[in-house]
Amino acid sequence: MSDFSNTSNRTKITAFLIVFSALYAVLRLVPLGPMIGLSATFSVSDFLAPLYGIILGPYVGGLSIVIGTFLGMAMGKAPVFLGLDFLPAFVNAVAIGFLLKRKWAPVVVLNIILLLAFALNPLTTLFIGPIPFIWLHIVAFLVLISPLGRKAGQWVETLKPKFLTAGVAILAFIGTMMQHLTGNILTEVVLGQIVGSISHETFSTIIWPSAFLAYPIERILLVILSVVVGVPLVRTLKKSLLPFQKQPSKK
Repeated sequence: MSDFSNTSNRTKITAFLIVFSALYAVLRLVPLGPMIGLSATFSVSDFLAPLYGIILGPYVGGLSIVIGTFLGMAMGKAPVFLGLDFLPAFVNAVAIGFLLKRKWAPVVVLNIILLLAFALNPLTTLFIGPIPFIWLHIVAFLVLISPLGRKAGQWVETLKPKFLTAGVAILAFIGTMMQHLTGNILTEVVLGQIVGSISHETFSTIIWPSAFLAYPIERILLVILSVVVGVPLVRTLKKSLLPFQKQPSKK
């Protein structure tokens, strides 16, 4: 977002924070589909996280998600992870916001930490048959460290339909897979190890085998929704309403 030292910009940022937090809260109440192995559902808000990073940046976008999540709880959306429900979407939005700001290295480091945290948890099933459970996360990480991970933000800024579509798709893919890793870790740590409502056997025989089949479809659908909604939204808001943060010049 723009310079916080400017009174006019601070007012605009506050207004965007209020509006986007409220929007996120309301859409958290709209179910999108069941979560594998949990008595909870995906919400329509789940595909908004990368768009919040693209449109609002890492700080305002991430804060909007935190506020919106707790507003959603106050409006009746039951927490799943002891109040940490904001964390998966927060990671998504902040990571994508940083990529737009050309801060690529912190996102790579965060992605590595998430991959290791999930892989090293004793409740994780590393392989389903001969295939790694995290095969699609590995693909997303390779995209992140490839030239595509660096160029996607530049493509979004052009606002040219083809480049914008490609940029939003790449960023949404990277962010959505990081969001999924964070959700997996929370499921294991909070529900499996702290609360103890899910047994180790349930993870290994039901949750991860089922999720292995379902999560690529779920995540690709979320990316598609992000692109369908995000491309016209980004074009409209960047051209007319939002004071996007100035990007660092290319060196």
